[in-house]
Amino acid sequence: MDTLTAGQAADLLHLHVKAIQRLARAGKLPAVRVGRKWLFHREQLETLLGRPAAAMSGSLAISARNRLRGRVVRMHVDGLMAEVLLRIGDQELVSVITRSSAERLRLEVGDEAYAVIKSTEVMIGKEEI
Repeated sequence: MDTLTAGQAADLLHLHVKAIQRLARAGKLPAVRVGRKWLFHREQLETLLGRPAAAMSGSLAISARNRLRGRVVRMHVDGLMAEVLLRIGDQELVSVITRSSAERLRLEVGDEAYAVIKSTEVMIGKEEI
């Protein structure tokens, strides 16, 4: 089970550390106090956030059929956004996602990941000869 400090729990929940400690002290967040420190179980916090159990267990269950598996070859995180370059075969795909999504997914260069394309329109092009 993944254990988080108050600071890590604050990052996960996008709250200030003092607010996390206050909620834990009031019994509104599941936590264990060890000495002067609060410890939190990641799974319990993610359950409170309403994240599905499948997402926590490592499976990917979504409605989109257009899923392309690749490998993260570059990441550029700046401010609130993260640019992720995914290599799919001999092609590269760039996605811009929020920094918090990249952190929540724990994306790192070298990770296997999926590009999920959900759109009402896909264009096809061909080079002219």
